[in-house]
Amino acid sequence: MDRPALAEFLRSRRDALRPEDVGLATGSRRRVPGLRRDEVASLTGMSTDYYVRLEQARGPHPSEQMLAALARALRLSYDERDYLYRLADLNAPARSSLDTHVVPALARVLDRLDDTPALILSSLGETLLQNRLSKALLGDHSRYAGPARSSVYRWFTDPTERESYPAADRARQSQAQVANLRAAYAAAGQQSRAGVLVRQLQKQSAEFAEIWRTHVVGTRFGDHKTLVHPQVGHIELDCQVMFNEDQSQALLVLTAAPRSEAADKLALLAVLGQQQFTTSAPTTSS
Repeated sequence: MDRPALAEFLRSRRDALRPEDVGLATGSRRRVPGLRRDEVASLTGMSTDYYVRLEQARGPHPSEQMLAALARALRLSYDERDYLYRLADLNAPARSSLDTHVVPALARVLDRLDDTPALILSSLGETLLQNRLSKALLGDHSRYAGPARSSVYRWFTDPTERESYPAADRARQSQAQVANLRAAYAAAGQQSRAGVLVRQLQKQSAEFAEIWRTHVVGTRFGDHKTLVHPQVGHIELDCQVMFNEDQSQALLVLTAAPRSEAADKLALLAVLGQQQFTTSAPTTSS
């Protein structure tokens, strides 16, 4: 591990960003033009002390998970991400249709969406980035680990996942979840992470296995949907999607009609923030 080079690279990437580049408020009393160390730490979910030690070339060897978080927080390109891994003496993840490194172009769009819920998903339904309103509406998906990072897995194994949808709409959502996963499975193959997820769900969910046998396939995100929130109730939203070039990642934007009841509820959520989730225990699965 080349600690001095890693420290220099992290500093250079941090200095190259501005708060507005990552969806943060600029403020009027900033001592540095780039991001502060504590802002990078917050974006990655690590402690400020841990990140400071990395920049001072005296930190511990970062894990692959930590490097992935740094690459997302610093909005690194694929080449920059691979370089970061090499500096840490680790093999960079293979670039494939199931790569979870956030496409920089999608991240830049999300960074500019602060008044409506938005999130970036992988083709397996893994939330890669969320903005503040998305977390207030849907919960902070970073609390999930293992197979539970996939919304498809949670839909068929965790009954609480379905509480966000009206009962009358859940069968349609089950079909859509399986159809999206089959599209990813067809593109990546049986031995991919998509294949592993399919085999896990076939064992754990009779409903999934039954729908899988019908060979329903297709990527569907754009929609008019009703979500159920524990504090503000039913919210009718339009869901629009933007894909990256190979359609392996999708930026979902949820909007409400102007001056509608749903718009008022989103405004309320912007004030309430994530209070409804602060007492929830983290959900993990392996």
